[in-house]
Amino acid sequence: MSTSNKVLDDFQQLFTNAMGVAQGAKTEAETAMKSWMDRWLADRDFVTREEFDAVRAMAQKAREENEALKTRIAALEEASGSPE
Repeated sequence: MSTSNKVLDDFQQLFTNAMGVAQGAKTEAETAMKSWMDRWLADRDFVTREEFDAVRAMAQKAREENEALKTRIAALEEASGSPE
């Protein structure tokens, strides 16, 4: 019986070690894939979400200022009696 337990213990140890190696390989593959994706995205000159949001906010502010200026010009033209 002690031989049987030794074989089972060895098999269990082998399986545990194999799972550790598999987990390490998974982590290494994930890291390599993330690095590859980061390089691929950087080569494509995509913007980050933060950059996109900043430009979007600037465009919105410019539109609001443009509308305010249109309203002001219209009021000045009306006050001066100009048709345009």
